[in-house]
Amino acid sequence: MVHDIYIYILIMSAVTLAIRILPLTLIRTEIKNRHIRSFLYYVPYVTLAVMTFPAILDATQTKASGGLALIAGIVAAALGASLFKVATLCCIVVFIAELLII
Repeated sequence: MVHDIYIYILIMSAVTLAIRILPLTLIRTEIKNRHIRSFLYYVPYVTLAVMTFPAILDATQTKASGGLALIAGIVAAALGASLFKVATLCCIVVFIAELLII
């Protein structure tokens, strides 16, 4: 079976454009349903979390150092630390954990 890459690219772009264009053309009024508004509010956060959490554990040499950094980041964020402080803390935790583990 011969696979034509251009057909795949065409289908992928059609689906991507449909997902972006259809909501803009079909929904012209403000969404008033609070459940739908709440769902749409949290979609970016969920998408970011789904992409980020697996990478946290796989980006380090050991899963233990990634897990420690994840826990430290969650605690720092819960205590109100800024994004820069959380990221810096996580990098330091990974660095120290990998020095001690390896």
